[in-house]
Amino acid sequence: MIIAQISDTHLTLDTPDANQRMRDFALTIADINALDPPPQAIVHTGDIVHNGRRDEYAEAASILAAARAPVYVLAGNKDDRANLRAAFSARGYLAPGSDFIDYAIEDFRVRLIALDTLSPGNGKGEFRFEQVKDLIDRIDVETTKPIVVFTHHPPFEVTVGPDRLHFETPASISRLRDALQRSGRVVAVFSGHVHRAAAGHVGGIPASVVPCIATTLRKGEYPPPMRTRPVYHVHLFDPAWGFATETRIVGSEPSTAAAPRAASIPAEFATGR
Repeated sequence: MIIAQISDTHLTLDTPDANQRMRDFALTIADINALDPPPQAIVHTGDIVHNGRRDEYAEAASILAAARAPVYVLAGNKDDRANLRAAFSARGYLAPGSDFIDYAIEDFRVRLIALDTLSPGNGKGEFRFEQVKDLIDRIDVETTKPIVVFTHHPPFEVTVGPDRLHFETPASISRLRDALQRSGRVVAVFSGHVHRAAAGHVGGIPASVVPCIATTLRKGEYPPPMRTRPVYHVHLFDPAWGFATETRIVGSEPSTAAAPRAASIPAEFATGR
């Protein structure tokens, strides 16, 4: 199975770089569409928009409508749950009536579980007591397939950047870690939020962070030719080895070839190779 992961597009309509953010987003979707072989799914791990506004979500939904693979979205700390649901509810996977945007996708050889770590008004994440039982029940519904979990906030200590912990409390990370390790079937955790590449572990589970798509907000040092080129991750699952992650660099214009033009990324920026 192949999954394309994008994150932190921070779409906005009223900042000096608003057009660049929309361009970064659109070019990334065009690049994913040109992958050969194509991904079975695209997962956006949150901060879809910057202010949680309906008009921002309308623009984001329009860009994502061009994707050829099914798209699944998570809530980031900049997102608004109600407006996100309104923009993407027609896709059918967001359960109505829930306080959280937690769900599972059962359509593939690997189960996809999305977790809501949004803590309104707080940039850091939270995983609440009431989510623990729901996550365990969701994991235990099916006992034969491997599981990959997506979160906005990375539930592990990030050793690059100014903040090492991106949840409100270590106890919150521990709750999530213990629930994820319980079954032994979770094979990877993929997150966003940090705006730079990072890798670690959630207990014994490999975990990684994808850089943000919005190039004006991306952190870390990049060579000059890459500074306006979005970066995303392609995760390839092999039953024998688990997930291998390729870092993709978006071309400066939409690709018309069968496969996207991808430059080689310096080793220090790549994760999960």
